[in-house]
Amino acid sequence: MNKKIATRESYGKALAELANTNSNIVVLDADLSKSTKTADFKAVCPERFLNMGIAEGNMMGVAAGLSTCGKVPFVSTFAMFAAGRAFEQIRNSICYPKLNVKVCATHAGLTVGEDGASHQSVEDLSLMRSIPNMVVISPSDDVETKAAIRAIAEYNGPCYVRLGRAAVNVINDEATYKFELGKGVVVSEGTDATIFATGIMVDTAIEAKELLTKEGINVKVVNIHTLKPIDEELIIKAAKETGAVVTAEEHSIIGGLGSAVAEVLAENYPVPVLRVGIKDTFGESGKPDELLKAYNLTSEEIVTKVKKAIALKK
Repeated sequence: MNKKIATRESYGKALAELANTNSNIVVLDADLSKSTKTADFKAVCPERFLNMGIAEGNMMGVAAGLSTCGKVPFVSTFAMFAAGRAFEQIRNSICYPKLNVKVCATHAGLTVGEDGASHQSVEDLSLMRSIPNMVVISPSDDVETKAAIRAIAEYNGPCYVRLGRAAVNVINDEATYKFELGKGVVVSEGTDATIFATGIMVDTAIEAKELLTKEGINVKVVNIHTLKPIDEELIIKAAKETGAVVTAEEHSIIGGLGSAVAEVLAENYPVPVLRVGIKDTFGESGKPDELLKAYNLTSEEIVTKVKKAIALKK
């Protein structure tokens, strides 16, 4: 059985480690440090931790100012409040001047669970991807999250990292995994179709491949952890090799991974593209696993879409 760790937990651990190696890192939180796990950083380095209270827009403005003084601010709150409530400040105060601020938003997607639609941000990737200068990352597990946080600490510019509340399987090997901004990761090779997945749906895509293999269908699985800049070269190459594509994300099918992949292929190498994601609707209260099933974010749904995509290319 795979070990399960929430990516917000991994974020907290990575921050605490960085506290000792980069004295310019400061952490700002909107009175949610126990939930976002920035409390891990506070425990190690309280003098560089700022609780900004429930004032997300102001928090983004303060982070922007700190970045102009040579600091590297990591700013955290729930995705709904970061991408939603503080959108204007992220756009105008951080991305417009291209300041070195890292917005690491937790509790994204349906797997927030019982908090319901008001807290389930299913449009954050779309919002952040649309802002010029913003790098957008959606890591799949503990190993990838920690690697991503280390990478953005070294990158000079605005970043948005999407993190989850629920524990998820660890699918990458810490000893061998390599994270590179803007580069997708080929999880497994295949010839009949390609599944591009992001975030927690990478694990689901791996499950779907196993199901399809039993039926004699050989699919390539690609982890797109960076939605912007997206790995156009890898997407086009996979489309040429397999001729059919399915995308999978715990996000609206509008504006997220599905849209990003479709945009690349429509302009460069059109093939059938089918999307697995939330179909232009709000979520509801429920247990994470039950919600994923209710909204068809399952390996079975990916299998169905792969078969349809293969049929469309013939």
